[in-house]
Amino acid sequence: MKSLSGEKPYKILVVDDEVDLEPLMLQRMRRKIRSGMYSFVFAHNGVEALAKLSEDDEIDMVLSDINMPQMDGLTLLDQIPKVDPNIRSVIISAYGDMKNIRTAMNRGAFDFVTKPLDFEDLQVTIDRTLRHLVEWREALSSRDKLVALQNELDVASQMQRSILPTLFPRGDGFDIFGDMEPARNVGGDFFDVLRLEGGKVGLAVADVSDKGVPAALFMMSSRTLLKGSAIGNLEPGRVLTEVNDLLIEDNEASMFVTLLYAVYDSATRQLTYANGGHNTPVVFHADGTTTMLPLTGGIALGVAPEMQFEQKTVTITPGDTVVFYTDGVTEAMDASYEEFGNDRLLNIFKGGSFPDSAAEVNREVFDAVHDFVGDTPQSDDITCLTLFTK
Repeated sequence: MKSLSGEKPYKILVVDDEVDLEPLMLQRMRRKIRSGMYSFVFAHNGVEALAKLSEDDEIDMVLSDINMPQMDGLTLLDQIPKVDPNIRSVIISAYGDMKNIRTAMNRGAFDFVTKPLDFEDLQVTIDRTLRHLVEWREALSSRDKLVALQNELDVASQMQRSILPTLFPRGDGFDIFGDMEPARNVGGDFFDVLRLEGGKVGLAVADVSDKGVPAALFMMSSRTLLKGSAIGNLEPGRVLTEVNDLLIEDNEASMFVTLLYAVYDSATRQLTYANGGHNTPVVFHADGTTTMLPLTGGIALGVAPEMQFEQKTVTITPGDTVVFYTDGVTEAMDASYEEFGNDRLLNIFKGGSFPDSAAEVNREVFDAVHDFVGDTPQSDDITCLTLFTK
């Protein structure tokens, strides 16, 4: 990943009252610093951080602790947009401080890491945040130059892909993989995979109403609220209820998102999920049969206030594979306007050997859709997230 200018390094402001963090950060990030990728400046509280932000307009990202003297990280989050609304913020907090982490996410933090710092995870988080910042700045620049709708859709597509996970958790008996193919007529599909307390994993797949940049922006807001709400909350129904209420608070465009969110516990093999008006996941069983997960009856998020979302729990038998997807799979049309449909999805692996990884399952779903539609232009995003067990 190159720097924003192609020459200057990304400048990251680290805000933490622990004086030992500065030499540790410089030592662990020395390769990125020597290569000209990163440069760091440091502050020890929010007041000092705001002063540095005001003096230096080349700061791209803020990495801030929450608990600090004079001005804490949550207050700092409220103040950063007044200096530069396009700076991206990542919060550092003690593991288990879920209430403050959720508050930080709802106040605009792009992501978070927990103490004690895992510098490998921090590196991934920094790279993802800066990658999104690049796409966002390019989008802002392009908005002034758009002369055709397709340019706007291209920007939205870049924004979509910039927030999707590229590293996936795996453990004894399971692995996960997801991918999304944007259409030229860009919608707002997204998926996410969250590492939760107790070794559990959160899985989300969603589809935002509308098209283009507005859909991409609403998608990013939905994803941020989901991640913030999921921290410390292992009940998917309550997560969807909270995200729905937060979306409705500031939804002047009257947009909505269908969203399925699940929590998988590999220790018990239980999958607990809630569905906000989204497509029902498919379970491919080890014996070659297929079923759909039982319905929970929820509606799309952003439509009605004070909705309570029901959740269900199923046990995943070893060898079963759960495929989460958007309607870009089942509603993909061929030249005669026939849809791919649920039946073709359920029968993808009939009569053949079943893949042996989540990535291969995903690939075969995409291949089946492509083979069906042929040369027909893709009209909607195609998204697939797979939980593979063995």
